Amino acid sequence: MTTPPRLRHVFVRGLELQARLGVHAHEKIAPQRVVIHMDLAAEDSGPDIGEDDLARVVDYERLVHAARAAVAQGHVLLVETLAERLAMEALEDSRVVSARVTIEKPDAFHDAASVGVTVERRRG
Repeated sequence: MTTPPRLRHVFVRGLELQARLGVHAHEKIAPQRVVIHMDLAAEDSGPDIGEDDLARVVDYERLVHAARAAVAQGHVLLVETLAERLAMEALEDSRVVSARVTIEKPDAFHDAASVGVTVERRRG
């Protein structure tokens, strides 16, 4: 009987960025506030308490930089597309077995706290 892999969750919560995102004309004219949340499940194959070594962990700073870079690339029509791009970027680290990315548009409707999407992508 094989032991299931141990997982470590690495996350970024509430990353607020200005993004050109959406299908409506007013969304194409000016950037709007988006809030990004990422939760990655990564294999943790080390000892119960590992060495204090950055090489053994998933770098959440890289996730923040990737989100900033994706938003800086220009207008994206769908929140789904942006979330999918970020999830696929997270899976570039071979230790990441799944990536869940949520993109919220908190200012889309005056009577809703937020709208958006969550996508989850898993390694093969």
